[in-house]
Amino acid sequence: MAGGVGMDGGSGKIYPGKLTLFVLLTSIVAATGGLIFGYDIGISGGVTSMDSFLLKFFRGVYKQRRDSANLYCQFDSQLLTTFTSSLYIAGLIATFFASGITRVYGRKISMVIGGFSFLIGSALNGGALNIEMLIVGRIMLGVGVGFANQAVPVYLSEMAPARLRGGLNIGFQMFTTIGILAANLINYGTDKITGGWGWRVSLALAAVPAGMMTIGAFGLPDTPNSLIERGHMEKGRAMLERIRGTGDVDAEYHDMVEANEISKTVKHPFRNILQRRYRPQLVMAIAIPLFQQFTGINAIMFYAPVLFKTIGFGNDASLMSAVITGVVNVVATAVSIVTVDRYGRRFLFIEGGIQMAISQVVMAILLGVKLGTSGEGEMSKAYSILVVVVVCVFVSAFAWSWGPLGWLVPSEIFPLEIRSAAQSITVSMNLLFTFVIAQAFLAMLCHFKFAIFLFFALWVLIMTLFVYFFLPETKHVPIEEMTTVWSQHWFWTRFVPAPHPADHKELQADSHPKPRDNTSGNIAFI
Repeated sequence: MAGGVGMDGGSGKIYPGKLTLFVLLTSIVAATGGLIFGYDIGISGGVTSMDSFLLKFFRGVYKQRRDSANLYCQFDSQLLTTFTSSLYIAGLIATFFASGITRVYGRKISMVIGGFSFLIGSALNGGALNIEMLIVGRIMLGVGVGFANQAVPVYLSEMAPARLRGGLNIGFQMFTTIGILAANLINYGTDKITGGWGWRVSLALAAVPAGMMTIGAFGLPDTPNSLIERGHMEKGRAMLERIRGTGDVDAEYHDMVEANEISKTVKHPFRNILQRRYRPQLVMAIAIPLFQQFTGINAIMFYAPVLFKTIGFGNDASLMSAVITGVVNVVATAVSIVTVDRYGRRFLFIEGGIQMAISQVVMAILLGVKLGTSGEGEMSKAYSILVVVVVCVFVSAFAWSWGPLGWLVPSEIFPLEIRSAAQSITVSMNLLFTFVIAQAFLAMLCHFKFAIFLFFALWVLIMTLFVYFFLPETKHVPIEEMTTVWSQHWFWTRFVPAPHPADHKELQADSHPKPRDNTSGNIAFI
């Protein structure tokens, strides 16, 4: 037999190959696309808590915060939340354009476009003279996020060996958390700049992660899947041999070509995804990003300084508390990288959900006891530290579960023929619900008071039950063989027919060229 194609306990084929240095480096470069997403999430909350920024663009909020005795409602302003949320509507629209570009021209082109757009947005925001210029800058940032989030997770899933796909794909989320932490640290420093222009530095420095991704994307190779999809069959095979570190790629190459032939029959991916056999993928493309945002994480990460200031922290203390949660976010995401391919996606989803729900209920109790419904109570230093600890427990649970897996699982479950369209749906749903939460959170905090955390806790309970009953395990399953997990699932089997037995035959040696030895540059992680 040409090529050892084994089976992983019935979950899918095991293709030959190791984690090569080439794949590791390209994955790191591609994953830097997460920096621009994370930097934006982290920077907006800190900037909107700075008095100098509020005096420049949102004088009404500044006056309201100074005069209002109700801590819950001090930052309640739809115009202020529009500054944060406008990015996500722009990203939602941009991702549908990114879908076609990613499919026709490759994944790396979308990354380059995303980086350029983010550079323009950072320049506009850093030099903003009025609210209109500020919002236009945010829209350009949104276009960048839409393109990057559409292309990077798919790129990582296609480059990675199946057995390590989870860890490598989570690199995107890891860089997202690093971006959040960097933004929190920068906000803490720029807030101390005298003269009231520190916010400009915070916003303009978005050009740094944007430049890193743009320059890095120019040097990235196309994935084998993308090359084959665009008709470059020999280049696709050569790239596959290079990233697997072996010439023994017959089985994996055959499956990619077969998936590509199927994809050619699909003329309208967005229409075809509505077919019955793609029902589980469509449901996950909508449900996973919805649930990810309704954990309440972005409400905390967007407005962490605002939230901590709302519950009685001073300006320095609120920004430092945001830095602490940022550190926890990074460390917990690293935990996910080393555990996701060992314990699986379902375990982390469920454990993280339980931990988040408990911490949110505790948070509601702590705020309810001290601030009540009037929002006019006070917290001691020790009590405030306890609030930060509970927030960190919540953030850590999200960071090793729904944070990275909310991007990983959708990027690995879509067949090639609908992959770009389905990823666009995932990204657009994520950005849509991010917009909803970003736009509504401060108003909800004003009206729901401490019960806002009970609201999110209920959603976390629902989504944990959803995973338990409806999401099959996908670890170690090659992305071109993912149909099997749905056809074997107790519920989805009624929509997805079982693959034909011939699809799982091992390939005979005489039907493929003799493999060449191309093992240089391997890192023997496996």
